[in-house]
Amino acid sequence: MARIEDYAMIGDCRTAAIVGRDGSIDWLCVPRFDSSACFAALLGTHDNGRWLIEAVGKSRSTRAYVGESLMLETIITTATGKARVTDFMPPKTLDSSIVRIVEGLEGRVDMRTEIAIRFDYGLSIPWVTRNDRRTWTAVSGPNLLTIRTPVPLRGENMHSVGEFRVRKDEAVSFVLTYSESFKPIPLSIDAFIAQDETAIFWRNWAAQCRVGGKWRRTIMPSLLALKGLSYAPSGGIVAAATCSLPEQIGGTRNWDYRYCWLRDATFTLLAFLNAGFTEEANVWQTWLLRVIAGAPEQLQTMYGVLGDRRLDEVELAHLIGYEGSRPVRVGNAAATQLQFDIYGELADVVAQAAKGGLPPAPRRRELRGLILRHLEKNWILPDEGIWEIRGQPQHFVHSKVMIWVAFDRASRAPGTTAQERAHWRSVARRIHRDICKKGVDPKRHNFVQHYGSEELDAALLLLPLVGFLPPADRRITATVREIEKRLVRKGLVRRYETGTGVDGLPPGEGAFLACSFWLVDNYILMRRRKDALRLFNRLTRLANDVGLYAEEYDPVAKRMLGNFPQAFSHVALINTALNLMIDGQERRGQRKKAGRRTARKLQDKSGKKKTAERKSHGGR
Repeated sequence: MARIEDYAMIGDCRTAAIVGRDGSIDWLCVPRFDSSACFAALLGTHDNGRWLIEAVGKSRSTRAYVGESLMLETIITTATGKARVTDFMPPKTLDSSIVRIVEGLEGRVDMRTEIAIRFDYGLSIPWVTRNDRRTWTAVSGPNLLTIRTPVPLRGENMHSVGEFRVRKDEAVSFVLTYSESFKPIPLSIDAFIAQDETAIFWRNWAAQCRVGGKWRRTIMPSLLALKGLSYAPSGGIVAAATCSLPEQIGGTRNWDYRYCWLRDATFTLLAFLNAGFTEEANVWQTWLLRVIAGAPEQLQTMYGVLGDRRLDEVELAHLIGYEGSRPVRVGNAAATQLQFDIYGELADVVAQAAKGGLPPAPRRRELRGLILRHLEKNWILPDEGIWEIRGQPQHFVHSKVMIWVAFDRASRAPGTTAQERAHWRSVARRIHRDICKKGVDPKRHNFVQHYGSEELDAALLLLPLVGFLPPADRRITATVREIEKRLVRKGLVRRYETGTGVDGLPPGEGAFLACSFWLVDNYILMRRRKDALRLFNRLTRLANDVGLYAEEYDPVAKRMLGNFPQAFSHVALINTALNLMIDGQERRGQRKKAGRRTARKLQDKSGKKKTAERKSHGGR
């Protein structure tokens, strides 16, 4: 089984495929991110579905994305020659397709392919039929995959295999297309025309980025990952392309992240806006406000890519799990949890959208009133919090702070009456006092995870970022100090102390990458730029060879953990990088201003001295 960091993602902004260094596509859900998988070897064995293209015999390989795109290029070198495999998914075709092109670069290279299609998460073996010399179809129930290639394929042990050779300047293509089985076989696409069109699509998209230089090189892989995790037909952005990749190898913390979390809203909007992708930011805002339509008490933490509400959680007993990590779960029961922080995220995303010049969201004022009236009645209740605990609800400090955010942003929103602003400010002050009274450790003076506890939570790093208290406040500096002392392991930040049992789950997980970026943001606010750069540079070195991150990282085993690629990690990187860039520009600006002030002072002193000298000479 490959390590998580050994995978890359290709996608067409409707779904995505996960491709290993060994040339095996081990995960693909069609026709959309949260559909069932037809390649599920990632969570099982090769017999649960995969598509391999590899060199015959010994070889070595390197890989990279082509320019600023999600087109993956792998260079394979053998004793007899060199070949290039280009994997991509054309983004503007009628049906989702994977195109794989093998080109000879030097000498000759003997290659082989092996395709095992297993619908329903690796469970259903399809009927495979040869339609003509170049076309095969695999059908099972409503699903149909069509494979087009000049390579002769044959059946072996319920797999389709084939061998071929490429010489210099020769190319062999494979096109796999999904469609519904009750419709005609989809029309063929020209692999090489699709390659050119896909390159143009990504080039035009990347050209919108208004960040240049080293910071562009730093954030562009993450921006591409976010775009690749977006569902173009609706505008939703999924948290990851995978499900049930473990937060601890062999553990039970295996969740389905192929859905759209409201909590990601503000961070994602800011990432797109500040990088220059205004259209993506507006589409994301529109999706958010469309899916939350209805009564505020019915608001969910997450939705399907179309805004689906039913995300029933099921365990798949036929899959052994990634490196034996079971159970394998699809669906997510956390969708029905009470998580108050999402209301603050929605309020903040509307405020940030207005600041960023996005068009006003429809029914924004009406929606704000409904949410605030709901929160005013219910903010005193406990909830499951940002980390979606499966234990007893608690009065989480971060959740209370985000409720405060909702009232704070509303009290300063344009278009509100003086009476509304006064009332919302009053409620915000009452919540603020309650948090500062019940959410602070009286001995250490730091904020705690939840009322009545002494535990810490990395979500507390968000308090100065949302403006709850200034970064120089004693309670904030004490919180950062205690997090550094108790949650940082080998330089990286854990979410919270899992051994306390607060989450109702067995203890143990990796460091949470987004939280580590939040610590960098705190260092920036506290004017600890050297510490910020030191931690940020370490985090950037944890990305895999194509710039992707999972959710977590094990600093002891030195490997990625959790679902992949993880939007939350990439959003955090983008925003932290832009914060560092802006901080550096401000510091340079301050130095220039200070330099100009010093020059003016010197000039003034010099001028006064010359005047005095002239006067003295004139007097004589």
